[in-house]
Amino acid sequence: MQRITILGATGSIGVSTLDVLARHPERYSVHALSAHSRVDELAAQCVQFRPARAVVGTADAAERLGALLRAAGVATEVDYGEAALCAIASAPEVDSVMAAIVGAAGLAPTLAAARAGKKVLLANKEALVMSGQLFIDAAAEAGAVLLPIDSEHNAIFQCLPSSYGRAPDSSGVAKILLTASGGPFLTRAVETLEDVTPEQACKHPNWSMGRKISVDSATMMNKGLEVIEAHWLFGAPADRIDVVIHPQSVIHSMVSYVDGSVLAQLGNPDMRTPIAHALAYPERIDSGVAQLDLTQVATLQFERPDFARFPCLALAFDALRAGGTAPALLNAANEVAVQAFLDLKIGFRQIDRVIAQVMDALPHGAADSIEAVMAQDALARAAADSIVAGMAK
Repeated sequence: MQRITILGATGSIGVSTLDVLARHPERYSVHALSAHSRVDELAAQCVQFRPARAVVGTADAAERLGALLRAAGVATEVDYGEAALCAIASAPEVDSVMAAIVGAAGLAPTLAAARAGKKVLLANKEALVMSGQLFIDAAAEAGAVLLPIDSEHNAIFQCLPSSYGRAPDSSGVAKILLTASGGPFLTRAVETLEDVTPEQACKHPNWSMGRKISVDSATMMNKGLEVIEAHWLFGAPADRIDVVIHPQSVIHSMVSYVDGSVLAQLGNPDMRTPIAHALAYPERIDSGVAQLDLTQVATLQFERPDFARFPCLALAFDALRAGGTAPALLNAANEVAVQAFLDLKIGFRQIDRVIAQVMDALPHGAADSIEAVMAQDALARAAADSIVAGMAK
């Protein structure tokens, strides 16, 4: 019986994880759940799964959750704040941690899980984007197991040989090929993107995701962050990572080998597949996802990304090559810019402009401590806020 903590239980990854867990009650139990502010949803999850602990973002949210659970006769202990998140991620009775908090807020508890030597199911790409080498070193020192949940990185993990090490050449790996759907604006005229609304940007053609990640998919910043994550997960430099647009989202990613072979992982676009793979690894369990019918798919298309259409992808490659705290600056500026777009403060094509201005304005320091990373994160957010305030939509 594996005991699981889910960080970000009410988000799309958290909900999908609980769906998989519910299919295998003989294998998994839920130790703790967290959410930031979706108290009603978290309360319903606690009623169903009866975790020992639940953590929310604020004292007011904790008070509301506690009242709901007492009324339902559920004895779950309720707490709030970052320290409580770190505690449920590193608790000695926990075997695996699903790290699914979106954005920089997930860094501290995800790092706590790694430092505690847990099996970390990594859906929070920002932990690696921001802290890179620090996170990898902490996991290695504690003996933590990192299993990627992003469908692309999980696909790459499945396509790599068991002998694969930190050096791509060691197993004949030539390149990592990250597939991308292209989002909702792949064929829309570039000159009309200034007029995109949040509702249009959040309407992904293949995947059901949260609003922030949906906007990141529309700008392809999500793919850019995945490029940086792939660098740290698989030890591949920027020139050995390619992005390939594949609108059908059936091939989730590929690995190219020096002998000319390309291995791909295929499946229906449903996050329960990589979640189930990571939960049971190295075994396989039912995820609830329908089997892929290639005769129904019929056609698979591929094209190179257009950096004029997707400047955020180019900015991410630039940040990876710059190194140091550049990826942390990129991530922080993007989070501020995306939220400003969702709040109707700036236009869609101003997102990449905010990020570029922050990257140009701030020096890229050494990412040699979490304190240094978070200091740069704070500087980038302040700079992005200032730039947003000065923009006229």
